[in-house]
Amino acid sequence: MSAHLHTVAISPLQDIIDDMRAGRMVILVDEEDRENEGDLVLAADHVTPEAINFMARFGRGLICLTLTRERCEHLKLPPMVARNGTVHSTAFTVSIEAAQGVTTGISAADRARTVQVAVAANAKASDLVQPGHIFPLQAVDGGVLMRAGHTEAGCDLAAMAGCSPTAVICEIMKDDGTMARLPDLMEFAAEHGLKIGTIADLIEHRSRTESLVQRLSTRTLVTAHGEFTVHAYKDLPSDSVHLALVRGDWSADTAVLARVHEPLSVLDALEPQRAMHSWSLD
Repeated sequence: MSAHLHTVAISPLQDIIDDMRAGRMVILVDEEDRENEGDLVLAADHVTPEAINFMARFGRGLICLTLTRERCEHLKLPPMVARNGTVHSTAFTVSIEAAQGVTTGISAADRARTVQVAVAANAKASDLVQPGHIFPLQAVDGGVLMRAGHTEAGCDLAAMAGCSPTAVICEIMKDDGTMARLPDLMEFAAEHGLKIGTIADLIEHRSRTESLVQRLSTRTLVTAHGEFTVHAYKDLPSDSVHLALVRGDWSADTAVLARVHEPLSVLDALEPQRAMHSWSLD
């Protein structure tokens, strides 16, 4: 990457999605206080030998395949290790190879074939063998709303582009072998005619446009401190349930006192005189 090249600006998220839908590769950057790295990202439905070769030649990082937990379970891909000791808990599964249609497995054509087999709608666990030259990464349920990683972003963006929720990703390194940072990545994008987006923009978009909670039920709860209305809410990204205890009436513009507690123990409400509480109404 030359210091004399022009750079490009960060593209709006919709432009990134449009390019993914059209089968074009994009660059995705995470936060400076996280990995502070950029990955080449391609919707796996559009993988080609040429795309794999570009990643290997110009990206220079590890070529990985992002998959949802459901897909990993369907393909019977266990974690690479029993205890994940990496800084960001990157969830590698065992590496994979297409069971048929490849030679040594490492060529661009062979790796593209492996990706195609893994993401095929009718794929079975027996279509793959282990180990191999493609490295699947299991995304956290809830995507970037639960973990701000390239793994989750790849799955989220591919799904938003109308493709299978899976992407081929590869870190971008500089000529000297060090990791490319944002100024380098913007130069790289200009050199290769790619758009560059941020995981932060993806998180902001999903937080703003998606309903993240669902009310499950409402009932009356009589406690030692009076009658409350209990609302049960499901946190969709994490699939966890939270309870809101409400007392009194107010309008939308009323400032309401709110307290946040540790998760409710039923005994706290039914036995207010207990010595030990996970939280208290006091």
